[in-house]
Amino acid sequence: MTTTERRPVEPAAGAPAIIFEAIVKMRAVSATYNRGDVVLAPHVIYTRHDELYVDATTVERDGKPPREEKLGTFKLAGLGALRLTPRRFTISELLERGAERYQGVTLMMVDDA
Repeated sequence: MTTTERRPVEPAAGAPAIIFEAIVKMRAVSATYNRGDVVLAPHVIYTRHDELYVDATTVERDGKPPREEKLGTFKLAGLGALRLTPRRFTISELLERGAERYQGVTLMMVDDA
């Protein structure tokens, strides 16, 4: 491997299972992301370029709620100290279930049934 090649960073052991459980139970997760503390409401986990990604709304960043609701994309390998919280969430209206980026690569998505 040359110095310009980059190896994919693997998510922490158990991280996918935590996201799966959070999506099924509609419970937020807390993690560190870009050196800050976040609480996220994960809506969908999927693959892109052989890596795992989570689309989630941010519930809190460094202890404060966001100014506006956004559905962000987070590389699972970039979420450190990931843990399930008891905090429940509702499905965001920003989730586009039929979005092209989810076609054929979605592992799990929140269910509004």
